Amino acid sequence: MSTVLQRLAEVESPSIGLGCMNLSHGYGIHVPEPEALRALDAAFDMGYRHFDTATLYGATANERLVGKALAGKRHGILLASKCGLAMDPDLGKRVIDGRPETIRRQCEESLERLRTDHLDLYYLHRLDRNVPIEESVGALGRLVEEGKIRAVGLSEVSATTLHRARTEYPIAAVQSEYSLWTRNPEIALIEACREADTALVAFSPLGRGFLTGSLKDPATLEEGDMRRSMPRFNAENYPKNLRLLADVTAIANELGISPAQLALAWLKAQGDDIIPIPGTRSVEHMRENLSAEPLRLEISTVTQLNAVMTPDQVAGARYSEAQQADVDTEEFE
Repeated sequence: MSTVLQRLAEVESPSIGLGCMNLSHGYGIHVPEPEALRALDAAFDMGYRHFDTATLYGATANERLVGKALAGKRHGILLASKCGLAMDPDLGKRVIDGRPETIRRQCEESLERLRTDHLDLYYLHRLDRNVPIEESVGALGRLVEEGKIRAVGLSEVSATTLHRARTEYPIAAVQSEYSLWTRNPEIALIEACREADTALVAFSPLGRGFLTGSLKDPATLEEGDMRRSMPRFNAENYPKNLRLLADVTAIANELGISPAQLALAWLKAQGDDIIPIPGTRSVEHMRENLSAEPLRLEISTVTQLNAVMTPDQVAGARYSEAQQADVDTEEFE
């Protein structure tokens, strides 16, 4: 069993975790701290035990927020963060840096911001193409040996990179975008993870809000919302994708659940080693997402969903060319 699944069992966590990024990063105006702290407190009270953040999010603000909110609950959670991708204040942009000395420095700074002496899971946020993956993973392995982290993870990597990385140190988890709308891990990554006893942590399991059915027109998104630059959300592609979503919504209605709950149930049906971490700024949506935990879909329903939203039907690429250049994941032809 992956060390990540072991830790989730230790803290009696549901299989659904919480991506904390949205509170401080990526989706327009950040949630004010008092409101964000209340949301994280409510998330713990309703049962979330797996909390995911990163140095990048909010230019370290998200780690500070999570550290403040969960300091008194540290023993009862799986706390994950990421390194190797951060905002450079001098350059005014994000920088990928997987050098061992950077990984160590960012880890020590994250521990301070998160008010803890160790992280349960620490990911290399992006592959640094100028640094051999073995060097980056070796640095993470040394942090495990020193007790600063408990397990090593990778984010947005290919099966090939995972194979190379695990020759240096065991990889407990790979974080990748995975949903009914984004099936890229099915190309090769899921199989590679299972060969390595590595959990797949699925971020954006609700398609960045698309699969909830609540976003009708991306033109209404706030300034600074990352989706504005993503091809699937542009004026040409989004209406085509909404037509695909109509069939998913119809299935959810037949089952008496929300489209978001159906999307999470579909993902959980892919295997116990698939761990969704939906992110939201809404306590109501946190509760709705967690309510998908006990749902079990019939095989016929999973087959039906697979057929109504296939990768070749989805309109638009997952990322823009510039965004895609920063990731190492396999892409459909």
